[in-house]
Amino acid sequence: MSQCSVTLDDSVSEEEEEGSFDELTDVTPYLQPGVELSVLNEWINSGHAVYAEALWDHVTMEEQELAFKAGDVVRVLDASHSEWWWGRGPDREAWFPSCFVRGYIRQCRKHPDMFTESQLKTIFSNIEDIYKFQRQFLKDLEKQYNKDQPHLSEIGSCFLLQGEGFSIYSEYCNTHPAACAELQRLMKSGRYKHFFEACRLLQQMIDISIAGFLLTPVQKICKYPLQLGELLKYTPKNHSDYSGVSQAYEAMKNVASLINERKRRLESIDTIAHWQVSILHWEGPDILELSSDLIHSGEMTLIIRYGKMQQRSFFLFDHQLVFCKKDILRRDLLHYRGRLNMDQTEVLDVPDRRDSDLGLTLKNALRLRNASTLEFMCMVCCKKAQDKQRWLEAFAKERLRVKEDQEMGMEISEEQRKRAIVNARRAKQGKFKSLGYSGSVPPHHHNILPLHQRHISIPPSVPQQQVFSLAEPPRRKPYHLLYSITRNAFFRK
Repeated sequence: MSQCSVTLDDSVSEEEEEGSFDELTDVTPYLQPGVELSVLNEWINSGHAVYAEALWDHVTMEEQELAFKAGDVVRVLDASHSEWWWGRGPDREAWFPSCFVRGYIRQCRKHPDMFTESQLKTIFSNIEDIYKFQRQFLKDLEKQYNKDQPHLSEIGSCFLLQGEGFSIYSEYCNTHPAACAELQRLMKSGRYKHFFEACRLLQQMIDISIAGFLLTPVQKICKYPLQLGELLKYTPKNHSDYSGVSQAYEAMKNVASLINERKRRLESIDTIAHWQVSILHWEGPDILELSSDLIHSGEMTLIIRYGKMQQRSFFLFDHQLVFCKKDILRRDLLHYRGRLNMDQTEVLDVPDRRDSDLGLTLKNALRLRNASTLEFMCMVCCKKAQDKQRWLEAFAKERLRVKEDQEMGMEISEEQRKRAIVNARRAKQGKFKSLGYSGSVPPHHHNILPLHQRHISIPPSVPQQQVFSLAEPPRRKPYHLLYSITRNAFFRK
């Protein structure tokens, strides 16, 4: 069977019906999938001109069946039968299959007992929007293609005109991993496996799983820069479209880069969310409300007013600098101690010298002050000059990252940020349940895990040597004696 999309146009006169079908496709609006059969018959009976556009070829040897190719438009004259409709093609009237909906989506929507709207959104995302966009893009390409002299075609402008439109691929690519996970979960049931296979056979689609079909948009957006790069390589510089192809190549590279960066950020916020819920006594807003990427981390000495010195673990994210204190007994546990908004903070390199205000001799120090009022906020000191240089570079990188995100339009939706935190908290609660706790985790246990479960998850962008020093500090010998003495002293206090 073929697959068609229904259109409705109540402005087409009898004279216009005799015109070309290509002209009709330019004026008829496309309806959303899921049109009820009774509604469709009402349109036809009330005199509306209803058209079905083929999305696949329908080849037939039967005299009473209407053959057409993908893209052909058929006038629907009778839709009283659920599976076959009577319609008029360019040269004759005959029966044709009534499978007018797109792919698997229509069949899934017909089974609310199997699929919720949330599941369909997860699996198919905005694939219908991508389809509509690609239809228009294809029309633009066909207009610019010179059939008689293909080497004189000028297609660069098509990519430039539709440049912003390609951004719709971003949402699809970002949610594709979730779609794969949901499909994998459903495919464990024979009911769903047979259902999707029946959909494929019903539409006479090639022997590729639904996961393979859903991967196609991801592959397509990645191929455009490669294809344009090859086209540019064989386009003479004096060609009328050389500049257009060159600009299109750069534009599509930027689109692909933005999509890749958004995908990386989504993976990053999941890791950061798990990191946050592992921090003891977290206070204030979630880190993801402002940040989506970890820039650098390490240990420094924090110096506040009156020369008070504190050893802290620092985590520099975009927009924020978080500092924590290591647990007394378990050095791989961190307690939240505060944060600074980097949008309002200025970092200054401080030369090694004696500071009379603090009453300290400073070495490898950095001064942090309010960028607007220039008021002193704190001082941090690194152990080595190399560490100080890395932090200076990291602070500069953080400001650059924020600027680039603004220029690229890099955004992570509030829904995605909240979902990451919720999933991280659920995962943590799952650990408690697996250890024998029933119900929800008590409030006073939210940040306390059994000793063998306590371990900080450091985001992957932290240099490995820092991960090691923060997550698994070397233990002094003899360990058991030291631990016993420390523990007893702590509880006596």
